[in-house]
Amino acid sequence: MKQTLSHQKSEKNQRQRTTLAEWVTFLLSLAVVALIVGLVLHSWMTQSDEPPILQVTGTTEIREVQGQFYVPFTVENLGGETAESVQVISEIEQNGQVVETGEQQIDFLSANEKQEGAFIFTRDPRQGNYNVRVGSYKLP
Repeated sequence: MKQTLSHQKSEKNQRQRTTLAEWVTFLLSLAVVALIVGLVLHSWMTQSDEPPILQVTGTTEIREVQGQFYVPFTVENLGGETAESVQVISEIEQNGQVVETGEQQIDFLSANEKQEGAFIFTRDPRQGNYNVRVGSYKLP
């Protein structure tokens, strides 16, 4: 019986010992969880409650390919909230009249996100007034 008690004590001592590998794994897991919690808290604290502020800019780098004019643009959300269904409208005016229009639909723009695209026209935008603007958006 004494042998059985001492055998049980040694098994108990062996079960309570934590190996170096277990400590390293535990500490790494703890660090990953702490990092995730820290990132969530940082995101929550720095997130702005401002509505979307959309800005679109066109470029002067117009390229012509097979009689079509490719006009690049960039749209950016400078606000704090996400915008969905962002409508970007482009127009070419000549002699006070709109002669050609283009429209792009951006699915969504998160805060501080940029999207690029291009309008394709059959008329040269440099031969008139070229305008690009955000027409509308909706909140998620």
